[in-house]
Amino acid sequence: MMRSAKLRRLHFLNALFAPLTGHALYLAEQIDAAITTSLDDTTRDERTPNDPAFVNAAATLFGRLCATQPRHGFFHWDAAADTAGADPLFARAGLMQGLKQLAPFDESTVLVTNLRSAHCPPDRRWTERRRRAYDDTLTLLRELTAARTRRGASVNVLFL
Repeated sequence: MMRSAKLRRLHFLNALFAPLTGHALYLAEQIDAAITTSLDDTTRDERTPNDPAFVNAAATLFGRLCATQPRHGFFHWDAAADTAGADPLFARAGLMQGLKQLAPFDESTVLVTNLRSAHCPPDRRWTERRRRAYDDTLTLLRELTAARTRRGASVNVLFL
C-alpha cells in the first residue's frame, strides 16, 4: 500500500526538523503547510518529499533556523547538482566539504538528496550493478561520517 504524498512529506519533515522541534508531528504539519503554501502551484498536495522545489524550500528553512542556533549546524549536499554526484570519489568530496563546515558544532544535520536518482536516472532501470554501486556509496558516506566526526558530536545524516 502506497502512503499518501502528504504523509511521506510529514515523515521527511519530522526527521529533518527533529533536532529543533523534538519530533513534534504537529509542528511538522505546520511546517508542511507553510512550505506547500509558499510554493506557487496548484498541485500542492501531490508534491512528494523528493520534489526538488519542496526539498529546496525545506532545506532553506532548516538552514535559516539552524543559523540562529549556535550549537546546531546544517549542510545540504545535492548529488544531482553535477554530473559526477554518483561517483564515490565526488560523493566523498561533497560530504567532506560539509563535515568540515560542521566540525565546530556539537550537533548537526547532513541532508543528502538525489543520490538515488544520480545512480539511476528516472528513465533507466535498476540493474544489479547500479544497486551495488548505490549501496556501496551509501555505506561509504555512512562510514565516512562516523570516521570524520569528532568524538562527542552528534551528526544526523538523512538520505532522500
